[in-house]
Amino acid sequence: MAKFKLDEIDHQILDMLIQNTRVPFTDIAKKLLISAGTVHVRVKKMEDAGIITGSSLMVDYEKLGYSFIAYVGVFLQNTSQTQFVLERINEIPFVTVAHITTGKFNIFCKIRAKDTQHAKEVIFMIDDIDGVYRTETMISLEESINDKKRLMSSIFRDI
Repeated sequence: MAKFKLDEIDHQILDMLIQNTRVPFTDIAKKLLISAGTVHVRVKKMEDAGIITGSSLMVDYEKLGYSFIAYVGVFLQNTSQTQFVLERINEIPFVTVAHITTGKFNIFCKIRAKDTQHAKEVIFMIDDIDGVYRTETMISLEESINDKKRLMSSIFRDI
């Protein structure tokens, strides 16, 4: 795939979409003094190039009753079981992120739960997966930084 080159208008459109993925193209057009059609065409080109791959919804987990966050390091009996274990982990809806890692753990997961009792149940679900040797859990006291916007802005400035 050829490298896609962004111009200043593309950068400004992306900056606005990074701040609010639901901002109407007409609002972007008004701020940039261009037509809504131009915004639509440019966004479509960035989607076709794979730069924009969708939008996301952010929710307040605390208001939904899922404020407990824990990280679970998973040790496997054999690394050949990684894919099988990941497929089983994927069936647990409270595991929101899972990474295959190097170092201490084979897999590293982020879980969201209602409280410590619920977190214990989720951790036991992971422990019960065939191939899991043991787990090690760290409780999050506070999610201090969760901001992809700064990274995206920095990356898009380099394109």
